[in-house]
Amino acid sequence: MKWDALDLKILAALQEDGRMTKQRLAERVHLSPSACFERLRRLEEAGYIKGYHADIDLGRIVHTTTAVVEVTLDKHQSSDFTRFEQVIAGVPEVLEVYSISGGIDYVMKVVAIDIEHYQAIMDRLLEADIGIAKYFTYFVTKLVKRQHAYPIHTLLDTKPDK
Repeated sequence: MKWDALDLKILAALQEDGRMTKQRLAERVHLSPSACFERLRRLEEAGYIKGYHADIDLGRIVHTTTAVVEVTLDKHQSSDFTRFEQVIAGVPEVLEVYSISGGIDYVMKVVAIDIEHYQAIMDRLLEADIGIAKYFTYFVTKLVKRQHAYPIHTLLDTKPDK
């Protein structure tokens, strides 16, 4: 699918407020509601919009500890990476996993109730025999910045129309 500046405006607006009505979205991007809805449908069908989510304040529900974990695998065959990634995909406390270049293989973001819970998660992963050679844990002491919206216009070096 080819996209244009209007499609980017739609995506940027939805990142700011995914709950806005279609009418409000159309007004925001200066399109008729029907034209805006058609573009939105095409963006969804083409996979540019993966979903709509609520930003929950987990701290108001339960106290948690967040850890950033560096993981190095013992072996580096394709099957080793696949096995690790398949198992990790099924661990709900592992929120994000990045395969990276350099001296380590993965960086994970893990949320747990406390340090003991975190260690139990890591112990289960070690017992699962998924090739973890070593891991280093860094506990988050303060959230400095959290941003969910991608800077689309900055990344594409375009200026948004207001």
